Amino acid sequence: MNLPQIRHATLADANTLVDFNRAMALETEGLHLIPELLALGVERVLTEPQRGFYLVSQCDQQVVGALLVTYEWSDWRNGNWWWIQSVYVRPDFRKQGIFRGLYQFVSQLAQQDTTVCGLRLYAERDNTAALATYTKLGMRMTHYSMLEKLKPGITYCQPG
Repeated sequence: MNLPQIRHATLADANTLVDFNRAMALETEGLHLIPELLALGVERVLTEPQRGFYLVSQCDQQVVGALLVTYEWSDWRNGNWWWIQSVYVRPDFRKQGIFRGLYQFVSQLAQQDTTVCGLRLYAERDNTAALATYTKLGMRMTHYSMLEKLKPGITYCQPG
């Protein structure tokens, strides 16, 4: 295997990103995402850069891993948190440094951007492998818990 190349995703990567997101949601949360809705969400990020950006890791002309970065304004820090989301590495490429490369790349981008105050991500509590990976890369658990409430009628997954 040649060294992976990391680049910003383009519209040509949309179907792969949809497939990765569906696989990640099923693997980590047992959720069956609605493909058409997910495709629209992926396309919006790729065509509306104010929403964020995807990075992909490519080996021998095929995309083997990806992550999404979205933005959260922090008035306390007068800067943007970059949220790392939708992390996925194909199972046959795991434990080969694909995520580490993506993380280092996004860290370098954040370091160069004076509007960024830091990186954040969330992971399933029971995903010990992911948590160990993130910790090994220098991230730490915070004292925050995440809460959410969807608006009535919002559905993003279908029955499995």
